[in-house]
Amino acid sequence: MAHTTTGVREAVHLLPQTNQLRALHTVIRDRHADRDQFVRTSGRIIRQLVEAGLELLPFEPYDVQTPVGRTYHGLRIGPPFCGVAIARAGESMEAGLRSVVPAVRIGKILIQRDPATKQPHLHYAKLPTDIAERHVLLLDPMLATGGTALAAIGVLTGRGVPEDRIVMINLLSAPEGIAAVRERNPGVRMVTSSVEERLNDNAYMLPGIGDFGDRWFGTDLVPTAGGTP
Repeated sequence: MAHTTTGVREAVHLLPQTNQLRALHTVIRDRHADRDQFVRTSGRIIRQLVEAGLELLPFEPYDVQTPVGRTYHGLRIGPPFCGVAIARAGESMEAGLRSVVPAVRIGKILIQRDPATKQPHLHYAKLPTDIAERHVLLLDPMLATGGTALAAIGVLTGRGVPEDRIVMINLLSAPEGIAAVRERNPGVRMVTSSVEERLNDNAYMLPGIGDFGDRWFGTDLVPTAGGTP
């Protein structure tokens, strides 16, 4: 179960910092990790994050009959929910969500920063038509400055989703991004596997992981003389 970080109670849920999780982070943070190692190991962490995010959704009582004829007084997730991936890096988290909930609906939001102004601009949004009635797991592996996250949250609230029904799931989170989301949308909860030290002058997290999307999709690879690896 995720732990709530001190000072932002019930807002930021940090995965337990176990030796196993630190070992996984050691692999994906290594600049020499190949793409297969990076994707496979990131996927293991993403699965943990998804499970922790689901834990924050409302549950309702649900009874079942066991094979020996007894009643088990169990639980199931109550209201409907969906995933929304912030393209492109957020698409890396879809498989982790589908591995837990195969039939889950997943929407897409594409937001890109203007290279000159550094301001986020919405280019595309395709969401379930009934999203206002759903809880939302907002998927993006990196929460850096918070600009893209705030823009995506704005899209969701603009479609009628209350901010207290939004759970952001991030692999890494910078303190600056957390503070930005908390200031603008205090009802949004966040799940992360690491709160980083800070951002550098280029808005990269420290100690960081580099560009997650490039490393996941292989677009950081340099073609060899024999062709694309």
